[in-house]
Amino acid sequence: MATLLRKIGLIRLHNRDTEDPKHHHNHRGGGGQQSASLRGKGGAKSGGHKQQQQQQQQQHPPGGAGDASPGPGKGKGKRAAELAPRDKPPQPAAGAAGAAGAGGPRERAAGARAGPGPAAAAAAAVAAGGSLVPAARQQHCTQVRSRRLMKELQDIARLSDRFISVELVDESLFDWNVKLHQVDKDSVLWQDMKETNTEFILLNLTFPDNFPFSPPFMRVLSPRLENGYVLDGGAICMELLTPRGWSSAYTVEAVMRQFAASLVKGQGRICRKAGKSKKSFSRKEAEATFKSLVKTHEKYGWVTPPVSDG
Repeated sequence: MATLLRKIGLIRLHNRDTEDPKHHHNHRGGGGQQSASLRGKGGAKSGGHKQQQQQQQQQHPPGGAGDASPGPGKGKGKRAAELAPRDKPPQPAAGAAGAAGAGGPRERAAGARAGPGPAAAAAAAVAAGGSLVPAARQQHCTQVRSRRLMKELQDIARLSDRFISVELVDESLFDWNVKLHQVDKDSVLWQDMKETNTEFILLNLTFPDNFPFSPPFMRVLSPRLENGYVLDGGAICMELLTPRGWSSAYTVEAVMRQFAASLVKGQGRICRKAGKSKKSFSRKEAEATFKSLVKTHEKYGWVTPPVSDG
């Protein structure tokens, strides 16, 4: 019996030991330390793995030139490298000084020997206050003048009455010798032409750069005429030949017809005086006379000036 009780007591003692809160606390504490130890080991392992990955990325960046493996980022990096030059906006051109200083010593020396290029020269001209507009404008005026004169030549060649004919001076489209073959047949000038066997009156026309917006300079070459609004040197006193009286609608044929009419109206005659008839007109004298008469008419208008002004 006593033995049985002792056994029961041992059993109860054993149960108390197993149910002791301190026992359970120690047991839980031990488990927590083991779990913490495991977590620490796992964290250290994970941290070491991450550190190793970072070192590998630094040595071999994904998608870079030194990465032999394809890698997930290599294709994207290569595509970005291909598209970068296309998407890159154009850089503004550097100044002449910056361009001269670019490159190494050899490049700068070669550039100094070669001199400034067209772009640098244009930039220097603009910086100095110059402009490229006058050159372009002059080229445009030359094209307009050439087209107009070519059309004038074609129209004169198609005239059925052979009123005038044209010869180019030294094959220049802008310098014409014009032969006036006809004037009014009832005029004394026509009689003079018949009596002196003068087949035509020869005139010279030079066309300025801005023709047809400015008049040509026109003068008589031969024969030597008197009156008929023909002045010293062969200059012609006609308002339509001045900048004030000119219109771009006037053609060479119309100007010559007007001149033929003014010859008859002004009682023009062929000079037959001995000594004076052989003296030819000169361009220099004609230009000086025309300049003087234009100045006079600008002062008094196109009327007869006072005798005191000559």
